[in-house]
Amino acid sequence: MGPIERGAGPDPGPSGTSDLNALLIQGEDMIEQLGAAHAKAWGLGTADRWDLDQRTGLITWTFPDRTATAPAQILGSFNAEAESWLWAWANDSVLPEMSRDAWAVHEWGRANGHRALTEPKVHGDASTAGALVALAVRITRATGYYKGGDGGAIPIITFGPVTLTSHDGGTRTVTVEIG
Repeated sequence: MGPIERGAGPDPGPSGTSDLNALLIQGEDMIEQLGAAHAKAWGLGTADRWDLDQRTGLITWTFPDRTATAPAQILGSFNAEAESWLWAWANDSVLPEMSRDAWAVHEWGRANGHRALTEPKVHGDASTAGALVALAVRITRATGYYKGGDGGAIPIITFGPVTLTSHDGGTRTVTVEIG
């Protein structure tokens, strides 16, 4: 069975594999639109650094002239060397309150019979991980998405409204909504 195919169990009704493929396409489109909208609105992808504080639930991007902060959730992490995806709810290093979105995906997968969304670890390459992330972004209707790094276990983070704070103390909040 492929990583995003319907798992064994009771017939979930209309949410079969073809519906899952439609959600996948929608999720991929959402990721593309969200990335472009956040890049244009405040510079996502151009920060000097980023940090995630699980205690406060905030992700922070640091730029030369400002910071951007947003409430965040961890969906999971992808390890290219191990060719595996680990859901945040199954990762002991992720605080429970940081894995609410991942749990929502788990519950949706359980209710609709999609095992790859309920197994703690899914073996697969970057394409498999990308499909899981696209589904998760669509299922949770995330308003922001961030891939935190390029090596080792790469965290995948969703985020909400972004507050920009300039070095002179001025603030403004950016909310991105897509179709």
